[in-house]
Amino acid sequence: MNSKESIFEKEGKKFPGSTYSEVVLAPAFEHAKKTLLEPMLAVHKAHLIMLVEEGLLELSGASQILAGISALDKEALIQSTYDGQYEDLFFLVESQIMNVAGEIGGSLHLARSRNDMGVAMYRMVLRDKILLAIEALLSFQETLLKVMDTYKETIVLGHTHTQQAQPMTFSHYLLGMYDVVDRDLKRLKAAYDTCNASPLGAAALTTTGFPIDRNKVAELLGFPKIIKSAYDSIGGADYLGEIATAIQLTFINLGRFSQDLLLWSSQEFSAIRVADPFVQTSSIMPQKRNPVSLEHIRALSSSGIGNAQTVLQMLHNTPYGDINDTEDDLQPYLWKGLHLIDQVFRLTKVVVGTIEVNEAQLKRRAQESFATITELADTLFREANIPFRTSHSIASQVVKIALAKGLNATHVTSALVDEAAKAVVGIPLNLPEETIRTAMDPEHFVKIRSLPGGPAPEEMKRAIVERKASLHHHISLFHTEVNRIKVCMEKLDQLTSHWAKKDEDDIHTGQ
Repeated sequence: MNSKESIFEKEGKKFPGSTYSEVVLAPAFEHAKKTLLEPMLAVHKAHLIMLVEEGLLELSGASQILAGISALDKEALIQSTYDGQYEDLFFLVESQIMNVAGEIGGSLHLARSRNDMGVAMYRMVLRDKILLAIEALLSFQETLLKVMDTYKETIVLGHTHTQQAQPMTFSHYLLGMYDVVDRDLKRLKAAYDTCNASPLGAAALTTTGFPIDRNKVAELLGFPKIIKSAYDSIGGADYLGEIATAIQLTFINLGRFSQDLLLWSSQEFSAIRVADPFVQTSSIMPQKRNPVSLEHIRALSSSGIGNAQTVLQMLHNTPYGDINDTEDDLQPYLWKGLHLIDQVFRLTKVVVGTIEVNEAQLKRRAQESFATITELADTLFREANIPFRTSHSIASQVVKIALAKGLNATHVTSALVDEAAKAVVGIPLNLPEETIRTAMDPEHFVKIRSLPGGPAPEEMKRAIVERKASLHHHISLFHTEVNRIKVCMEKLDQLTSHWAKKDEDDIHTGQ
């Protein structure tokens, strides 16, 4: 037996070959029956309503088709396995509809293709999953605001290049992270708006010769707009790339945040303490308190980045048109990435919402640090009437002298400043002791930095109030959109239910 014959013996000589079924068709069927079945039925109903309203199908025939749709055993479909009898879920469902509706059931596919239908289903699934991700981010922001309000006067050291830089508050750091998440939300919303457009009516790629109403179908399915170009409807894939990019950046940003929290929860930093429900111990070292929840947040964020990157790689160098690269094999990576956003941000929310900050130690560390030396340089400029670069040099000399003597920032005195001044400009500055003490005080440092975006407690209060108002607005818009789609789906079911009832009444009255 030659090699070709041996392959045919194993694979069979009719579609689908056993390996093709195993590697491609069976996995695609599994994903489709669990995720795409409901959108498929919604598309069927919307298309059917439009065909009747445009006079392309009689109500009596449409009622037979609707009876076929209603007779579908969705649970049995979900429990079924791929057997190769039908190419995919679409043909299996079509066959079952026609078993009830009869030959007229085939007219459900009038003026459409699996191309525009498939893209519509993908977009419907993706918009729901994007909304789930957006909800998780909004909820995380709510928690961040609560934690910010608690620690808006908590003095901590800010770092640049991983080195002590300047005093700030813990809330100042969290507010920065809040605004990063706000931009993540903006990107996800933009991706949602791009995704939330109907391709239906594009058919294979050139629309159809039948006078259908694309806008009507879009409206019934909750799409606020149609994709204007029929070719773009079935060939465009940048909506997938936009979602993937938004997912990537969201996880990159969260990963950086989790890395900071992990570092700060170490015994060397002792800045924060992760609550007991989110730490684990060691099997051999009884003293261990491992903040593994933060490690999982970081690891899962990397996983989410990988899923999104897979999508972008699968899109790379593909032809612009209807192509499998953008469909069954790709879509699950986006679904998983968006689902991960929901999961990981919910975990981050409860971890961050229950952390304890070591306020006393962090304040003491800030007091002993030379991170306030910037304010000393500013003070020398103001009080001694010397150029800033000169005052900067004197402040730098103060640090050098103090370190050489084994002193920390709490030991900086007027005499020490004069010693540094003599080394730089040749004369003492003779500033009052209180002036020097105030300049070296981290609380004073933070308090006077009250410009918009600064860490001063009063500015933090203002910023938190501002963010709360904005968040409330975003949450309201979110619920409005979720409800809008829900109402569209309910209306779709109500319309088809009305048809079914009318048809039944007609039968009973002999009409």
